[in-house]
Amino acid sequence: MSSVQAVIWDFGGVISSSPFEAFARYEAARGLPKDFLRTVNATNPHDNAWAKLERSEFGLEAFDAAFAHESRALGHEVPGRDVVGLLAGEIRPEMVEALRRIRARMKIGCITNNFKSMSASPMGGLYKGEIMELFHHVIESAKAGVRKPDPRIYRMMTDALQVEPAACVYLDDLGINLKPARDMGMRTIKVGDARPALEQLQDYVGFALLD
Repeated sequence: MSSVQAVIWDFGGVISSSPFEAFARYEAARGLPKDFLRTVNATNPHDNAWAKLERSEFGLEAFDAAFAHESRALGHEVPGRDVVGLLAGEIRPEMVEALRRIRARMKIGCITNNFKSMSASPMGGLYKGEIMELFHHVIESAKAGVRKPDPRIYRMMTDALQVEPAACVYLDDLGINLKPARDMGMRTIKVGDARPALEQLQDYVGFALLD
């Protein structure tokens, strides 16, 4: 019998498709170096424009200017508003089905780095409606004032779900966000394509998530 009592999910890049695909198209269309936008986001990752937006320390206008400044310092100016416009993703139906199956047997939570003005972006609609209602608990960085990979946000979730980290599986598409969860004792899955991730997850939970 599985020892897993809860599955904790990231949203963008896990339940929805990754924005990195849109980043790559934007870079190609504008002649930017490959992975340039990810490089900007990875530079000073705990205190850059993106981090401040997701902790609600910046609004969209401040983010627009700050991201432009940071990207210009790395050789190519990109307005922050352009990046926000690339965040839309498509819901992965197989992930939603897995959520439904897991919820019937154990606790599920969602930890998402987002921002207060998310409704102004194409991604905003993803945070509404029946998908988010499936979770027993949701932590949004913009509301919590703390973002992944700060270890506090993972502990907030395990406290809310009343489970120990060792009894949890955590899924994210970014390795930097998986490390704190793993250090706490969670089993972790780095998500690329949905099916391999779900195959690994069903091994952890001990029941079928795929038809």
